[in-house]
Amino acid sequence: MAEFICLFGKDSAAIVIKQPKKSPLFLRMIVLVFAMVCGLYICSVCLKQFGYVNLQSSQLVQTSPIDSHSLRFVTRIHYPKPQTFNRDECGHNPVRYFAILSMQRSGSGWFETLLNSHNNVSSNGEIFSVLDRRKNITSIIQTLDRVYNLDWFTSASKNECSAAIGFKWMLNQGLMVNHKEIVEYFNRRGVSAIFLFRRNPLRRMVSVLANSYDRYAKLLNGTHKSHVHSPEEADALSKYKPVINSTSLIHDLQETENSAAKALEYFNTTRHIVVFYEDLITNQTTLKRVQEFLNIPVKDLSSRQVKIHRGDLSDHIKNWEDINKTLNGTEYEKYLRADY
Repeated sequence: MAEFICLFGKDSAAIVIKQPKKSPLFLRMIVLVFAMVCGLYICSVCLKQFGYVNLQSSQLVQTSPIDSHSLRFVTRIHYPKPQTFNRDECGHNPVRYFAILSMQRSGSGWFETLLNSHNNVSSNGEIFSVLDRRKNITSIIQTLDRVYNLDWFTSASKNECSAAIGFKWMLNQGLMVNHKEIVEYFNRRGVSAIFLFRRNPLRRMVSVLANSYDRYAKLLNGTHKSHVHSPEEADALSKYKPVINSTSLIHDLQETENSAAKALEYFNTTRHIVVFYEDLITNQTTLKRVQEFLNIPVKDLSSRQVKIHRGDLSDHIKNWEDINKTLNGTEYEKYLRADY
């Protein structure tokens, strides 16, 4: 409210209107409101940035379409010009590059047959199982260039009109040793990584030991088979029960988990998705998410492969009592009863 001050002189009187002083409380309120607005804006920006960074750490447990895009939200497309054939009318069809990064006996062979049942996908197998192709980074890059230029021929090749080209790569096949150069190559060439792991490394261990035994035993009529296509063949291979070293078991399980975590850390800046073998079996949307990640038409995928070790783990480990005793009461106890 304004103040009225009357001044009287000898000949006249004057009225002076004096503006009131602004209340200190009012000024403080203005400053507080301004600070709150600025704070909210800064927090919203930070949360968005945190969401992008945290995306990577959450990949290990989530495979939603949004998370799976990692830091590269748009799939790079390519128009390769192979030296060994002419793509003809398919030369204008874009191609996307991918690599399945996994460990032996994690379901990668089955997963690859599922992808190859898509008429637009060519996944060319475990190409770096051959030592000469991974003897140094130069040979690795040369091999990668041949694959992504469509100059690599396998039974899975659908070269002319392929929409997605890739292969599977085990972590122990030069991938981790040369990770810096390979990450640079993936980012430069726009290669999307599909990590495939098993939630239950104990079941993977059974599969590794059984497969290693069959390399020499050749239980199927004198022939070694890593994958089978009939229940009869699966039953024949599953009759062998490996003995697991209970003394080093916990350390071995830790090593498996650490390898997966380290791979995710190394390839954190690539466009990637994490898929679990168990989810492929139990969750029908997982394959849909993989196809969306590759930006290819979503279709029903199928495989002729049959799972070898089915049912309870106690039916597949010879020294089950020792293993059960070793893991009971530890953080790995859950693996004793987990399915798949």
